[in-house]
Amino acid sequence: MTTLTVVMIAGLVTVITLLVIRLSDDGVTIPDQLTLPDGVTADAVTFGTNWTAVVDGNQILIFDSATGTLRKTVLID
Repeated sequence: MTTLTVVMIAGLVTVITLLVIRLSDDGVTIPDQLTLPDGVTADAVTFGTNWTAVVDGNQILIFDSATGTLRKTVLID
């Protein structure tokens, strides 16, 4: 019974610690080689094998990971 209590307390402390770390994050981090166009603010960033996608409101900007050039813009309706 004591072992079960210790394991449950350790699990609870781990979950709370991970939540605090995750929720105290300052926001989206954009790689240094990417330069966003004027007026674009990153809501989310997703990394692929050779591309990086930046979500801004109702559009997704897809950049080349190596060069940082804009490959494609996808509008979301």
